[in-house]
Amino acid sequence: MALQAIATIDIPGSAGSSFDHGAFDTRTRRVFVAHTGRDCVEVIDHDAGRHAATLPGFPEAAGVVAADGMVVVTNRGAASLAWVDADTLKTQRVFKVGSRPNGVAIVARQKLAIAACIGDESHKATLHVIGLDGDGHHSIELPGRPRWCVTDAAATRVFLAIQEPSMVLTARLPDLRDIEHWKIPSGGAHGLEIDHQGGRLYVACDDSTLVEVDAGSGEVSNQWPLAGAPDVTFFNPTTGLVHVAIGKPGLIQSIDPRTGANTQTMTGAGAHTTALAPPDRLYVFSPSHGGAIVLGDG
Repeated sequence: MALQAIATIDIPGSAGSSFDHGAFDTRTRRVFVAHTGRDCVEVIDHDAGRHAATLPGFPEAAGVVAADGMVVVTNRGAASLAWVDADTLKTQRVFKVGSRPNGVAIVARQKLAIAACIGDESHKATLHVIGLDGDGHHSIELPGRPRWCVTDAAATRVFLAIQEPSMVLTARLPDLRDIEHWKIPSGGAHGLEIDHQGGRLYVACDDSTLVEVDAGSGEVSNQWPLAGAPDVTFFNPTTGLVHVAIGKPGLIQSIDPRTGANTQTMTGAGAHTTALAPPDRLYVFSPSHGGAIVLGDG
């Protein structure tokens, strides 16, 4: 289950810079990553194994998700969410959301985008659901700082990691009603991923723990220690492994929730964010490498 280094893809201006979340679009077979330190989104051609484009104009780009040719980006420096066409690379629309948007999710078939906003001294943390076609905008205040978010397979509910008090908040889509708070027994819920087929959430917590939660009931079903404070977390449905990026010392910890077996793959200091390209590639964005490390999973 160890990851294998395959290649490194240079990304212009990335040495010593900072990245946030990345995503793979299956329709265009492109990888999109928030290049936070350069206020842009970087595009990688997955099949060609090379950097394809730099898209400017995304202030403090934070979260990126992609599905069915649609890419959604949260701009922490502009209190906005941008919808980008994955094929033309053109921005379709920009929507105002709460202060310092971070986590993001997309429901492509319903053209819904979800943005979790951290807030600031004068604005509370909020969660927003936006109709990308301009039809509807719902929002609620949050009980703490939001991190990452995902939706269930049917796109009927959203799940959001809250740092403190450490929990997963879940609400109905699109109106954000029927809210529940699921307490997480480890501090600092942060990275969040879902196994749609198994009905399990994986919550990577700042207290160096990966927690497995039943996505229907909120019951905690397992916990595993991590090698440090985590960030981006992906579940690979092909291999059944959970991959957690840990920026210090710089590694990917891969855990098999069926057996508890785990391995560590060294990456680079500050490499805390990734993008999964199923069935067998994990991109790790490493400022010390000046680009993306491509790892084989399987």
